[in-house]
Amino acid sequence: MITIKHAYDTPNKHDGIRILVDRLWPRGLSKEKAKIDLWIKDIAPSTELRKWFNHLEERWPEFKKRYADELSNKFSILEPCIKFLEQQYGTVTLVYAARDPKFNNAIVLKSMF
Repeated sequence: MITIKHAYDTPNKHDGIRILVDRLWPRGLSKEKAKIDLWIKDIAPSTELRKWFNHLEERWPEFKKRYADELSNKFSILEPCIKFLEQQYGTVTLVYAARDPKFNNAIVLKSMF
């Protein structure tokens, strides 16, 4: 099972393996408190796309399309890794730091599995 969780939410045993899917480490969050098992910076949106999107709801449809385009080459490498981790741990939690729980890159990633 693949789930999504905000970086500032309290980790728990049901999270399984926790993967940070942002390019930047969440501000003010210690590594001990975050309990991140794996950080995959390269799967995050490009800096240019992230800045363009700026978490504006009206840009969400275009962001999803552009981000999926960016992922097209990377996803073939990531998918087998995620599937393996899912088999080993049962749950893979994609951790994101964006403020908006409805419009963030982890949602796009999860939708691709």
